[in-house]
Amino acid sequence: MKVLALFTMTLIIPAASYAQAPPENRFQLERTESGVVRLDTKTGAMTLCREENGTLTCRMQPDERAAYEEELDRLEKRVTSLEERLSQTPPNALPTDEEVDKSLSIMEKFMRRFMAIVGEFIDEREADKPQPNRT
Repeated sequence: MKVLALFTMTLIIPAASYAQAPPENRFQLERTESGVVRLDTKTGAMTLCREENGTLTCRMQPDERAAYEEELDRLEKRVTSLEERLSQTPPNALPTDEEVDKSLSIMEKFMRRFMAIVGEFIDEREADKPQPNRT
């Protein structure tokens, strides 16, 4: 009953009070007869907690547990799908000689052009420098 009252109170609090002073912590705790209710101020989810051996133990409510299980199922299907796609392509497939030659040809062309640009840059800098008097 106190849980229902706490939930109702959180709905009744005016929005203006939240605008003035945002909550410092994401979770708000409220003692009840059977333990503690933890309110997630971000999502509104409520969890019942019990104090056991000096520690606070919180367990998911059935609706939270269902959402958790659905997310796990979704992720498991995604992992399975990715594993299937990965198994369809050989992981250690080496490129053919033709592919290697093509790649090296592209790199050679790139390096030749790059070195030509560097050479032009050096020539321009040398031309700007005063020439030593060699007489």
